[in-house]
Amino acid sequence: MAGMEHSEDAGVYKLRDDLAIIQTVDFFTPIVDDPYTFGQIAVTNALSDVYAMGGKPLTAMNIVCFPIKKLDVSILRDILRGGLDKMREAGVLLVGGHSVEDDETKYGLAVTGIIHPEKVLMNRGARSGDKLILTKALGTGIVSTAAKAGVAGTEIIAKSIAAMTTLNKGAAEIIVETTDIHACTDITGFGLLGHACEMIEDSEVGIHIFASAVPFFAGLQELAEMGILPAGLHRNRQFRMSCIEASPACPEWLVDILCDPQTAGGLLLSVAPEQTAGLLDRFHRSGLTDAAVIGEVTVEKKGKILVSL
Repeated sequence: MAGMEHSEDAGVYKLRDDLAIIQTVDFFTPIVDDPYTFGQIAVTNALSDVYAMGGKPLTAMNIVCFPIKKLDVSILRDILRGGLDKMREAGVLLVGGHSVEDDETKYGLAVTGIIHPEKVLMNRGARSGDKLILTKALGTGIVSTAAKAGVAGTEIIAKSIAAMTTLNKGAAEIIVETTDIHACTDITGFGLLGHACEMIEDSEVGIHIFASAVPFFAGLQELAEMGILPAGLHRNRQFRMSCIEASPACPEWLVDILCDPQTAGGLLLSVAPEQTAGLLDRFHRSGLTDAAVIGEVTVEKKGKILVSL
């Protein structure tokens, strides 16, 4: 039902009329110093693709690369403990995995989930008039870069870690109870604008992003204006700017934030306008206080994204 054709978040295979499986894999190098926190972030990120399809993750297998001759095994133990605790929070069963000796630590999961075939959410399908809802604030890539440079404050680091360790489970559970959600994706390495571009590639609709409505961490503007930007952000801008039209009134630092590569980012939903207020209210009451309407789907600028204030 879903494969590699349209940059979907995960693969979906129909087993029978009422059951399909979702499969995904994700792993990466540490983006925080604390091993336990890294384990939690890696698992949150890996599970997110299942939630983005509207599914329920069931089982997972660890993927581990570790320099056993260079680092103490206690570090690996803490990474795996953090990951396992997050899997337990998600109700996911760890059933195995594979490890290799490597010069650089890497950790993540291969995940299997389930969904009803008629309820699969794809990143395509947005309709003209839909409102776009983003469930988490942006900024994890910039904050991670600033932390490595020693210029990020403790408050913004804490906010970034809190976002990266918050499962999209709660958002997904609300989504499956909501009708007229026409498309969904999670915001990860390609940034908000990159993943939004995937939603409208070769389609009959475009997207209008209201940049001033996009949630991002307090203090992020200062870091962006200082030029504390990850390399992935520059790659995202270069790769996608041909399909993006930014208003001259929209400052460069704000466009940078919209291109910032996220880790374990929020969900981006294309929702029928009459469902928007109720859905947003449920997100807020569930604790997703940063969730916001950030734009709309239009028939103008087909296959393009207009960014304005």
